[in-house]
Amino acid sequence: MQYERNGNGDNPALTELRGRLSDGLARNRINKTELARRSGLGRTTVSEAFQSDGPVPSAHTVEALARALKLPVGELLALQRDADRGGGAQRPVPGRPIGQWEPHALEVHPVGPSSIASGSDAPGARVLPGYVKRRHDLVLAEAVRDAAAGRSRMVVLAGGSSTGKTRACWEAVQPLADMGWRLWHPFDPTRAEAALDDLHRVARRTVVWLNEAQHYLGDRKAGERIAAALHGLLTTPERGPVLVLGTLWPEYAARYTALPSPGGEDPYSRVRELLSGRTLSVPEAFDAQALATAAALARDGDRLLADALTRAGTDGRVAQDLAGAPELLNRYERATPGARAVLEAAMDARRLGVGLHLPQAFLIDAAADYLTDTDYDQLTEDWAEQAFAELAELVHGKQAPLRNTTPRPRRRPPTPSPPADIPPPATAGPMFRLADYLEQHGRITRRPLCPPASFWHAALTHLTHPDDLNNLTQAAQAGHRLQWAHHLRHRAADHGSTDALYSLAQMRERAGDGESAERFAQQAAAHGSTDALILLAQMREEAGDGESAEHLYRQAADHSTGGPQGRGVRLDGFFAMRWPHGLDPDGRPTRPWQ
Repeated sequence: MQYERNGNGDNPALTELRGRLSDGLARNRINKTELARRSGLGRTTVSEAFQSDGPVPSAHTVEALARALKLPVGELLALQRDADRGGGAQRPVPGRPIGQWEPHALEVHPVGPSSIASGSDAPGARVLPGYVKRRHDLVLAEAVRDAAAGRSRMVVLAGGSSTGKTRACWEAVQPLADMGWRLWHPFDPTRAEAALDDLHRVARRTVVWLNEAQHYLGDRKAGERIAAALHGLLTTPERGPVLVLGTLWPEYAARYTALPSPGGEDPYSRVRELLSGRTLSVPEAFDAQALATAAALARDGDRLLADALTRAGTDGRVAQDLAGAPELLNRYERATPGARAVLEAAMDARRLGVGLHLPQAFLIDAAADYLTDTDYDQLTEDWAEQAFAELAELVHGKQAPLRNTTPRPRRRPPTPSPPADIPPPATAGPMFRLADYLEQHGRITRRPLCPPASFWHAALTHLTHPDDLNNLTQAAQAGHRLQWAHHLRHRAADHGSTDALYSLAQMRERAGDGESAERFAQQAAAHGSTDALILLAQMREEAGDGESAEHLYRQAADHSTGGPQGRGVRLDGFFAMRWPHGLDPDGRPTRPWQ
């Protein structure tokens, strides 16, 4: 691993670690003797940790020093691990110089035919249309100036699909390219995993590129940790300057910034804090001034803008037209019956919570009941092949209504085998992704509709991801498709969904089937469900097994986010109400059964 602070060429990670500790020591204005007292370490141990030719300090030493100096413990432990492995000198810091990036590799929507851009040696580079600055560009430019001046900033653009968010970010960072800044787009093996693995390695003068930030901040397992890591990156002076740029659809921004209901769960607390004061709205359409600027560029020879203005000059939706959104909508509305049925099944799957990558077998089986009797009777034997070929044809902007996609393989160290009661993921076959604009169109136009029986049957037959199955269970329940909800819930539980297992435990407990309720609750608890532990404790308490109940309540406290006090008011208030004797200093109940 290469680091900016590279005084020791043999182990740059160790050099970076000692530099961070030294910065912390100076900022706290204490000497090593006082640090030894605060950390509880020996003076020799502390001295060796700072000694340039000393050994790599242990993880215990680094953690104690980080806490005493109020430094990010996780980041310093990651540096210690790298240093202990020799410094990781073979891996570069995340990202590469901005000038080496091609905008479409950063998910700027392609526009127009493939060609050689003027001054570009890259074959197949696409010419971007002239850029029209709008109000949000002024705010972005100010953030870039702050970053160039040494102050870390973060801006997240919130706007509908294909409104120009990503292009705006690309144009904004161009001044930094001439200053030698790098740009990092976390992507492999997944966006969330890449961000979580390497945020602590981000070097100074780096743009962190979080396009479609819901894949980072909304991740069920990693979102809150990513938000915390970004907060640490932005607020630690010695790590700056950095510039974090992201994009979000408005519905995601609203979801992440909404306050939780009293007593309810708060799954986005750190994300909400991170986004506070850092989101910027992008309008759906060009205003009069922007249209006038676009028209002037068109008169000066910009054929792409001139072509778009023939269609979007009235309503101002120039960015969507350039990205191909209107043609995507036309393709959906004019699709053959089989292709339209597949698209509507994909729209329903996405709006009801199924992941980005949709199995082809699921879409084929789900499409059946979207067809009228007449259309169904006229299907040919190769109708599915024809439908997918039709939907793969590119529209203006080089997008397809439904495109074949290959999920990136996981490239991580081996992990222990999953519990025996969870089947391994089935081979899904070809996977497809719905175009963003059509997904958003489906969320709006199909919102009041409930999918037909073939959709639920296909989901039960082909889907295996626990989150997909659990989301569809809730959708079926809300749509009063109770039998489908029942079967989907059991399938989700079979594939390890803690929500489904906990729900089944509650249902069996209400039905008086204590044995089944306990079995489901134990499975949910084994997969990390604190609520399941509390349910088990309540069941044991009602059965008169006070000692076992207390043990489970203590487990629930320990499993809470951040340790015994992590759930804050929820668990503390629960314990205080149940045990008037109070809580011990660790936030656990005192003996209530004495």
